[in-house]
Amino acid sequence: MSENAAKPFDPAGHRFGPTHWFEDLEIGQKFYINSRTQTEALFAAFQAASGDNHPIHYDREYCKARGHRELLAHGLQVAIQGAAGGGIFPHFIGDSLIGFLEQSSRFRKPVYCGDTLYPMLEVSGLEAGRTTGVVTLKLTIHNQDGALVCDGEHKYLVRKRSQ
Repeated sequence: MSENAAKPFDPAGHRFGPTHWFEDLEIGQKFYINSRTQTEALFAAFQAASGDNHPIHYDREYCKARGHRELLAHGLQVAIQGAAGGGIFPHFIGDSLIGFLEQSSRFRKPVYCGDTLYPMLEVSGLEAGRTTGVVTLKLTIHNQDGALVCDGEHKYLVRKRSQ
């Protein structure tokens, strides 16, 4: 094969970049997640997947009678906008990721159909073990008006670099 000949495609090379390990993470490091507008289609998909059929999520007249300007998003529908897989974190740590350990969410303001949400994960804790570490990520989700609508934490178990 000549120097200029194309190498065959290898799926193993189709990655975001090199694996980063527990030791490579720093407090304050941020991991962006794409914004997403909460459309009627997302409301319907979440309703179907969750089985939550309360009218506050699909009946506009019911919502208006209770002082809401639009359909009110399911709390968990809001929380999943912070799923790390929607952003770069799992691609950044690559093969060092062992698992998702836990999450918490606090719902600060209502989210309505048509709102655009802007999630962000930020390293807020690093607990080292012998061969692994627990990475705590602070979750924030703001709406298009800059209001914090949800916050919480995610914890992941990540491998340390082999010694």
